[in-house]
Amino acid sequence: MLKPVDEPLIRALQLDGPYRIADIGCGGGETAFEILRQAPVGSTVHGFDITPSLIEAARARIPPADRAIAFDVADMGTAAAPEAPYHRLASRFGIMFFDDPPAAFANLARWLAPGGRFAFAVWGPQADNPWVTSVRDAAAEAVDIPPTEPDAPGPFRYAKVDTLLHLLGRAGLDGLDARDWRGTLPIGEGLSPGDAASFALASFSSFGELLAKAGDAALQAAHQALTARFARHHQDGAVRMGACVHIVTGTRP
Repeated sequence: MLKPVDEPLIRALQLDGPYRIADIGCGGGETAFEILRQAPVGSTVHGFDITPSLIEAARARIPPADRAIAFDVADMGTAAAPEAPYHRLASRFGIMFFDDPPAAFANLARWLAPGGRFAFAVWGPQADNPWVTSVRDAAAEAVDIPPTEPDAPGPFRYAKVDTLLHLLGRAGLDGLDARDWRGTLPIGEGLSPGDAASFALASFSSFGELLAKAGDAALQAAHQALTARFARHHQDGAVRMGACVHIVTGTRP
């Protein structure tokens, strides 16, 4: 679903030489492998994620004898910086969940070599991401959705990108810039509207938990409402909806 975001993110890294690159919050490794594919010969990519099962899945994808890519479990908000910092830091939606953002970004700054560059992708406003509002509104037809604190850990923590820019500046990073990428995302590639609705409700654990507590009738009602919404956006074999992503870049002085 998120692969279309890789292209603007990797372009923003400016991979103009063989670099040591770290992927922060790498998940199952999709972006890390794409970075390595596009990086100049001699580059290495190291993915980090706090979830062991995702790191195991990423490691399983490494071709035999390929030493240019590796994956490790780490909490990047607190993990000690390596003796040899990285030339590039990348993250596709992996920096919005730190418990202590000021400390976490100060720590990430130490992972970046002087003169090194970073590119982070974070979600723009919910109103500009109808794939999210569709799920929320469908769930709200079946259960009460409690309000969320805008600064709490979550996907839209940095929808107001100035908040993130301020934190990065406080961490000592420089040359800060934020540009919007707008495009369409497939909600489960190749899925029918009904299957895409199941995928989306499962992906949003907060909504799924509320619906599960409310019972099968609530879950079925939300699924039916979301299927109807997704059906209006089903084209070329997938549900495709608009998205807005902030691509935030900068350097370490």
